[in-house]
This record gives sequence, structure tokens and C-alpha cells, in this order.
Amino acid sequence: MSRIVITEFMDERAVAQLRAAHDVLYDPMLVDDPVRLHAEAGRADALIVRNRTQVRGELLGALGKVRIVGRLGVGLDNIDVVACEARGIKVIPATGANALSVAEYVIGTAMLLLRGAYRASADVVAGAWPRSALGNGREIGGKTLGLVGFGSIGQLSAKLAQGVGMHVIAFDAMLAAGHPAFAASGVRSVTLDELCARADVVSLHVPLVESTRRLFDARRIASLKRGAVLINSARGGVLDEAAVAAALKSGQLGGAAIDVFENEPLPAGSVFADCPNLLLTPHIAGVSAESNERVSSLIAQRVLEELR
Repeated sequence: MSRIVITEFMDERAVAQLRAAHDVLYDPMLVDDPVRLHAEAGRADALIVRNRTQVRGELLGALGKVRIVGRLGVGLDNIDVVACEARGIKVIPATGANALSVAEYVIGTAMLLLRGAYRASADVVAGAWPRSALGNGREIGGKTLGLVGFGSIGQLSAKLAQGVGMHVIAFDAMLAAGHPAFAASGVRSVTLDELCARADVVSLHVPLVESTRRLFDARRIASLKRGAVLINSARGGVLDEAAVAAALKSGQLGGAAIDVFENEPLPAGSVFADCPNLLLTPHIAGVSAESNERVSSLIAQRVLEELR
């Protein structure tokens, strides 16, 4: 019987599946107690984390027995994968399991930001009738969605977007223009410059690496169509947050939905205070009741396979 330590929230049925075969410590708050985290991780054969647990540095050094790190999600920037592999630790992400949740977030927030009519409840209840002010919202049908990154989440976002009548173009530095994913989805491969010039909605789906850090800085945002909507459900460092805030206030951006930030939680008094047509969410684009079940079940199965 192996020891499994789970440091952040996981679906209870998947935890029970693990407990049926192994000794499991499940504490969703363990990530917030570094001393205990290091001690418990040091006795584990497998470690299961979400995005807040930093599997690097001191924690990685404490993993004396760990053979497997299961990631309840797809992003790996909180895990030093190279160092893990050098120590013989296998890193397992939940690839594809939360794609639908993220894709729905993209289309849902695009609709909210383009139309601009869904935050009038307080005014209407108070007796106001802002019909004229809210009557110039934009329809999503016929608009162009530009996807920066065309992996599984980008491809599913494209499918949903086409279902509501959007045209879709995509840029992916890792895929050749003739890659079959483009033809199979009816999406045209373009350069990043062309995407910025043409898209009414730009959605980011790239990992945070040196080549994507601040990919959308002030210069890049200025190259977007005036009034474009920008959505980031990828990683916080891909955006220059101050540049996004300035572009919202100037009207260069017609709206933005941001789910991920350079520093999480977002500190009080951030640059996003008083920005118009802005939706901020706490890194939950990929988290829903259904996706949590899928992600947790996939990781539980994979960890059990590896521990046999």
C-alpha cells in the first residue's frame, strides 16, 4: 500500500477511489501550511496538486519517496517538470479533462462583454430604465474569434464559437499552417499580426514560457482592432496587466475577461480598479462541477495505474 498526499481540492468520489487501494491524506488546505506540507509530502509515494502547490525548490527537495505528481489541471508552470524528471518523478496532467469548461467560459464571457446588457439588474430594480444606454451592444454572430494557441482547448472553443455563428482564425507557433487540426475544424491558420488586426474577440490559450511572457503588451494590444474584446484563461504572465487596464480605460479594448493573474490572489488596489467592461474571475475558467469530476477521475485512474 502506497501513501498518497492530496494538497488541494479533489472530487470526493475520486478520493474514495484512491482510498480503496492506498493510504490517502486528503487536505484541501494543506497547500496553505508549508511546514506540514513539506513533512507530509516527504512521506508520500504520490503527490496530487492543483495550481497553487509549487512543486519546485524546497518542496521538490522534500520529496524523498514521491514517484508520481498528479496535476488536477493542465498547466504545469507550478511544477518544475525537468527537475522532477531528473529525480525520476513522473508528472501527470489532466490533459483535456477541463477543456469544455474553459471553452464555455470563453464563449460565455465573449457574449457578456460584446452585448454589455447583462449587468443592469440593480438599475432596473431601482426603477431606472437604461434602455438607450444598453441598446447598442454587439451580437456575437458574424464576429471573428482569434485564438492564440490551438491545442485541445482552442479547438473546442472554435467549435463552440462556430456554433453561435462566429468566424474563427487561429495562431499557434507550434503548428504549421498545414496541420490537419486546422482543416478538420474549418479554422484558418494566420500569423499573430493578422489575427490581431482581424479579430473582434481574442482568446489566449498558450502556456507561460519565456516566449509568451507579456506576449500581449502595450504594443500588441495597440495593434488590436479598436473595441476588440480580450479573454485570458491561460496564464497571468501572458498579459501586461497595466497595459490591459490602460487600454480598457482608453477604449482601445472594448472589454476584457481575465481569469488568471501574475500574482494570485490578485492584490488589493490592483491596476484593474475602476476599469470599464471588465470581468475578473479567480482562476476558475477550467473549474466546474462536471470538469472537477472528470479531472479528478482521470488523475485518480492514472495515479492508481502508476502505483501498481
